[in-house]
Amino acid sequence: MLGKEQAGTFCCPGKGRQVVRRFLPLFLLLFVSACATSGDFELLRQDVNNLKRESFETKKEIDSLKEKTVGTVKEDSFTAVRESQAEISSRLSEIAQGLQELRGRFEENKYFFEKTLKDSASERELLKSQITGIENQIKTFKDKFAAIESQMKAQELSNEQPVSAKTDSGQTDKSEQKQDKVIAKKDTPDDKTKAYESAYQAFKDKKYKEAREKFEAFIKDYPKNELTDNAQFWIAETYYSEKDYEGAILAYETLLKKYPESEKTSGALLKQGLAFIDIGDKKTGRIILQKLIEKFPDSKDAELAKKKLAETDNKENKKPGKKK
Repeated sequence: MLGKEQAGTFCCPGKGRQVVRRFLPLFLLLFVSACATSGDFELLRQDVNNLKRESFETKKEIDSLKEKTVGTVKEDSFTAVRESQAEISSRLSEIAQGLQELRGRFEENKYFFEKTLKDSASERELLKSQITGIENQIKTFKDKFAAIESQMKAQELSNEQPVSAKTDSGQTDKSEQKQDKVIAKKDTPDDKTKAYESAYQAFKDKKYKEAREKFEAFIKDYPKNELTDNAQFWIAETYYSEKDYEGAILAYETLLKKYPESEKTSGALLKQGLAFIDIGDKKTGRIILQKLIEKFPDSKDAELAKKKLAETDNKENKKPGKKK
C-alpha cells in the first residue's frame, strides 16, 4: 500500500504531477515484481519530498502570480479611471472656456447695445431741443411781426387826416382846425428833409435806438413821402447793427412787402439773408441770397451775395467728416 506522502503526490499540481506521471510506471513495476528493497524505498521517499517542495514552491509562485495579476488588473482599472477623469476634466475645461468666451461676447454686445440706446436717446433729446428752439424763434418772429403790423396799422390810422365836420351853427370844429394847421406846418419840405437827415445822422453816430425812433416818427408823420421806404430800410439797419437779427429780419420783411419797388429792395434781401445765416438758419439765408441773385443779377448786392454763398460753402466743406 502507498503511504500518506505517496498518496499526496497525486494531488500536487504543476511540476509535481509531471514527476508522478514519470515515476508511476516504476512504482507499479516495483510493487508488481515485489523486488523493491529498502534503499529503493528511501530513494522513493526523497523523490516524494522533492516533489512536495517543488509543489509548494509552485503553489507560492502561482499565488504570487495571482497577486500580481490582481494588482495589474487593479492598476489598469485605476489607469483607465484616471484617463477617463482626465478626459472629462479636459472637456469640462474646454466647455468652461467656451462659456467664458460666450459670456465675454454677451457682455460686449450688451455694452454696445446700451451705448447705442443712450446715443439714440441723446440724439432725440438734441433734436427735441433744436425743434423747441426753432419753434420759439418762429413764435418770436410772429410776435414781433404782429407787433409791427399793429404798429403800422396804428400809424396809418393816426396819419389819416380827420374830415372837417360842420357844427349845427355851420362852423368847423376848433380842435380839428388846430390839428390841420399842425399837419400843414409839418408838411413843409424843409421839415421833412431835416427830420430825415436828423435820423440818418443819429444812425451814422451809432445812436441806433435814437435813429430808429426818429425814422419811425418820420414814417408816421410822412407815410407817403418818397423817403419813407428808405426810412424803413434804416430802421432795419439799426436792428442789424445792434445784432438783433430777428428784429432786423422782420423790419426788412416790412420793407419788401410794403415797398416792393423800392431801390432798397436788393439791399434788404442781402441783409435779410445774412441775418438768417447769422442766427444759424443757413438754409433760409441761402434761399434769400439766391433769390437776390436771380432778381438783381447785375447789382453790387448780388455780387456780395455770391461771395457770401461761396464763403459759406467753403466753411461747410472744411468741416471734419464732410465729403468734398
